[in-house]
Amino acid sequence: MKVLLVGGGGREHALAWALSGSGLLTKLWCAPGNAGIAEIAECVAIGAEEVPALVSFAREHAVDLVVAGPEAPLTLGLADACEAAGLRCFGPSAAAAKLEGSKAFTREVATAAGVPGAEWAQFTDPAAARAYLRDKGAPIVVKADGLAAGKGVVVAETLEQAEAAITEIMEDRVHGAAGGTVLIEERLLGQEVSFFALCDGRTALPMAAAQDHKRVGEGDTGPNTGGMGAYSPPPAFTPELEAEVMARIVQPTLNEMARRGTPFRGVLFAGLMLTETGPRLIEFNVRFGDPECQVLMMRLQSDLLAALLAACDGELDRFTLRWSKEAAMVVVMAAQGYPGAYGKGSLIEGLEDAAQVPGAQVFHAGTNRSEDGSLVATGGRVLGIAGSGATLQAARDAAYRAVDAVRWPEGFCRRDIGWRAL
Repeated sequence: MKVLLVGGGGREHALAWALSGSGLLTKLWCAPGNAGIAEIAECVAIGAEEVPALVSFAREHAVDLVVAGPEAPLTLGLADACEAAGLRCFGPSAAAAKLEGSKAFTREVATAAGVPGAEWAQFTDPAAARAYLRDKGAPIVVKADGLAAGKGVVVAETLEQAEAAITEIMEDRVHGAAGGTVLIEERLLGQEVSFFALCDGRTALPMAAAQDHKRVGEGDTGPNTGGMGAYSPPPAFTPELEAEVMARIVQPTLNEMARRGTPFRGVLFAGLMLTETGPRLIEFNVRFGDPECQVLMMRLQSDLLAALLAACDGELDRFTLRWSKEAAMVVVMAAQGYPGAYGKGSLIEGLEDAAQVPGAQVFHAGTNRSEDGSLVATGGRVLGIAGSGATLQAARDAAYRAVDAVRWPEGFCRRDIGWRAL
């Protein structure tokens, strides 16, 4: 089968790596890809949000399956455009992708489906939002309604922080149009877990769970990022909890989306809080997480391409997924200054040595090749250095041994990924 993978980050490198091991695969393209993906797929100079160009390429090259990595092309209607062109696409329609494109829409669906979550309210008027904050007090959570690259959520410990978030999101528009509406939510307490399920519109097949580290600093301090590392499986997420999440959160959501005439097909990413009263929904995403995808692909033993096809064709009720009992961890190496301003073009060396560490795997996120073939950093999050092992500690050891083999003075990473579990 010929596959076009859309995207160019660490998640897409992990997906390309897993897809390249499928016995069904005959050709893999990636648009736009990165320097690491280029080693296992043919990269195409089409942006992930250039929907008409992606569909034209897929038609011209008789692509059998388009796989959407990031959320943006899905919210822009990539799956709809593929369907209109007679192409298979792994990912939800634009109407179903609103589960990520609008946090208010997610809360409306979850409320209708009886999914346990946080108390919430939405606002388009900053003055009304501030009045609500003063009534509720802190700690409290302020969220930009739209897509904000994982950075549109402020967990405010004080009322002053919450009101400052309203100013930045709604008035200063630091996240652009995504901040036209804000949600203000009850702060949930407990352990946060990312859980993934494959969906074909009616059947949901549990995948695996992971825990990530969103804050830039060690000890989970500093501003939120797109993710500084992740590990799987999380010790706190038991088989009993998985069954409860499937029964109370995932399947009711799938049923409600079908009832609305917008069945969800793709991967449903549930951000959960494991509270004292049980798992509660924080938010939905409509794609694999980044960096969670890296550790999921490290543990997946089934043929990924076969699984994605089953989701597209409504055949998940006849499909099973096999997972390694080993643990996996990924440590993100980012450019100095991230998630603020950072430089580009710095030289990265030592990846060949890192790849030789037993149990290690190097995933590229923001990389490119210079004219002389040198590897250079082009993004904020640049590399994902993963490790696997019989225990979480063994996976951590492998990942950090590989990190220490990388020679990149302009980069940094957290040295405490997995600290809560270990």
